Amino acid sequence: MYLSTMQQALVSVLTPFKNTADFLPACIKSIQSQTHTFWELIIVDDNSTDNSYEIVNSYAEKDPRIKLFKNNGTGIISALRLAFNESKGVFITRMDSDDIMSPDKLQFMLHDLKIHGKGHIALGLVQYFSNSGHLGNGFQRYETWLNKLTMKGDNFKEIYKECAIPSPCWMVYRTDLEACKAFRPNRYPEDYDLAFRFYKGQLKCIPSNTVLHQWRDYPDRASRTDEHYSKNHFIPLKIRYFLKLDYDNKRPLALWGAGHKGKMVARRLIANRIPFTWLCNNEKKIGKHIYGLELHSFEYLKTFKQPQCIITVANPDEQTKITQHLQSLDMKPIEDYYFFC
Repeated sequence: MYLSTMQQALVSVLTPFKNTADFLPACIKSIQSQTHTFWELIIVDDNSTDNSYEIVNSYAEKDPRIKLFKNNGTGIISALRLAFNESKGVFITRMDSDDIMSPDKLQFMLHDLKIHGKGHIALGLVQYFSNSGHLGNGFQRYETWLNKLTMKGDNFKEIYKECAIPSPCWMVYRTDLEACKAFRPNRYPEDYDLAFRFYKGQLKCIPSNTVLHQWRDYPDRASRTDEHYSKNHFIPLKIRYFLKLDYDNKRPLALWGAGHKGKMVARRLIANRIPFTWLCNNEKKIGKHIYGLELHSFEYLKTFKQPQCIITVANPDEQTKITQHLQSLDMKPIEDYYFFC
C-alpha cells in the first residue's frame, strides 16, 4: 500500500532552458530514466536563439509527460513562475537544463518527504563535472562545503555564507513552496532568495548521504556569466534577510572584517541606519577610521553583553580561529554570529 501510494505521487520537475542545445538531450534522458516514473516535466524556453526549442519539442512529441512552453516574459524567474503555474504535482522540484539526474533522484527525495512529511525539504548530495575534465577550485570548494552541510541537514546553519540549498537538487510539498511564495518575488539571485524564504518558513532540511545530482560546469554556465549571480549581488540579499529574520536591535551588533566585503556590508548597514561596532584582527587597521567609524581589536567583543556578530573574513584558517574565539565567548552560529563569506 505504501509503495503504491508513493508510486502514484505526481512530481513536477520545473526546468527553464536557454541556449543549452548541447546538453538538453542528456538532461531529458536522465529524467526519463528515473526509477520513479510518475512525473511531469514542465520545461520552458526562455527565448533561446539556438535550436534548443526544436530539440525539446522532439522529445515532447513522443513523451506526454514532457510539457513544453515558451516564456511569456524574460529571464529565469519568469520562466520558473510559468512552469510552476502550469504544474500539477503534489511535489515540486527544480532541474537545470544542462545537468543530469541520478536515476533514483526523484524516488529518494520523494521517499524522504513521505517519511518526514510537510514542513521539510528533501535534498541530495551534488557532484560537479566538466567535459573538459577540469573544475575550478571555487566549484570544488562549494561542492565540499554544500555536501558537508547536507549530510547533517545543517544547511541553514551557514545560510549567510552562500546559497546553502542546491538550486537544482531539492524537493518540497507544493503547499510548502506556495507558503514560501514560490517564484513570485522578482529578486535575484533567485535560488539564494528562495533558500532564504525556505529558512524564513522554518522548513527543516532532511539529511542525505547520496549523490543525486550531477552539476555541469562549463565556461558559459549562467552562474559564471550572468551578472545576476555576481558575488556583489549576494551582499544586499544577505543584509536584507539578516535585518528581517535575525537582527535584534536590542543587542549590540559587531562587524568583523574590513576588507572588500566588510566595507560592502558596512555601507549597507550605514545606509539602513543600523548601529554597529567595527572589528578587525589586522593591527595595521586597528585604531583607523573608515566611513567615520573606528576599527577596534576583535578583543573588544568581550566588552559587549549578548552581542551579534557578522563576519566577512574569507580565509578558511582565519574563519576557524574566529569560530573558536566566538565559541569561547559562548556564542552560537545563526543565533549569535553569522559568516557572510
